[in-house]
Amino acid sequence: PLGVIIIIFVFWKLKEEWAEAKGEEFDFIGAIIYSLSLVAIIYGFSLLPAMSGAWLVLIGAFLLWTFVGWEIKAKSPILDINLFRNNTIFAFSNLAALINYSATFAVSFLLSLYLQYVKGLSPQDTGLILVSQPVVMAIFSPFAGRLSDRVEPRIIASAGMALTVASLLLFTFLNEETALKFVVTSLILLGFGLALFSSPNTNAVMSSVESRFYGVASATLATMRLTGQMLSMGIAMLTFAIYIGKVPITPRYHSFFLTSIKIAFLIFSALCFGGIFASLARGKIHSMPRPENRCG
Repeated sequence: PLGVIIIIFVFWKLKEEWAEAKGEEFDFIGAIIYSLSLVAIIYGFSLLPAMSGAWLVLIGAFLLWTFVGWEIKAKSPILDINLFRNNTIFAFSNLAALINYSATFAVSFLLSLYLQYVKGLSPQDTGLILVSQPVVMAIFSPFAGRLSDRVEPRIIASAGMALTVASLLLFTFLNEETALKFVVTSLILLGFGLALFSSPNTNAVMSSVESRFYGVASATLATMRLTGQMLSMGIAMLTFAIYIGKVPITPRYHSFFLTSIKIAFLIFSALCFGGIFASLARGKIHSMPRPENRCG
């Protein structure tokens, strides 16, 4: 019922939002190809290191390549490839978002297992510890967003990525004797880093396109976020499959479990470190002309 109410409200109050897209046809073929590619990649990732998983990832990659080729030729593409080809800020901001979410989404999942199985905490106590990260993010994100209106978003977002790298590296030191205050401190640092990254990065994406592309830009950023989240879980599952297998997380296998999460955090740290350069490479927002006034 809530969804129906929202749809009615959108059609009633937001008529001007899609006025410039009037008469354009929906790209059903492109949507189907893109959906199939994501399903194949994500499901294949969950099956790795099995060969069936590798084949699915390859099929998904081929479908994604096919999707790009189709969208270049489509009259009304669901994803305007020119936004990536001709807009450095848009392209690198979305790449930075993909990397950031790929490196951070599985953190809560890994830590929840660590706190419950290794530290012996209850689910309730585990949740109270993990909530420190989103609370910090919720507090500082609005300030970071407003700050990005005055300071270049790439500087703030890149600083956030750097803090995120630092927090992820701290998690690689987890062991059976690690103090809970160390975990909380690392989560607070992670939350602050994500706060500095998320709002300014979103600001950069939306400021880099014309108003008629706001919907596409927002949807693209959401796709980067969800794809990154699924890839993050895929990486976590892959490390489990390699280092611990399908055995239960009991004290007997704690060393294997700790090794797997340390490897995962190292991978996430490396990803996020690369994301710093993607964030810096996007260019300046405040010195460029308004998107409506740019050619192309």
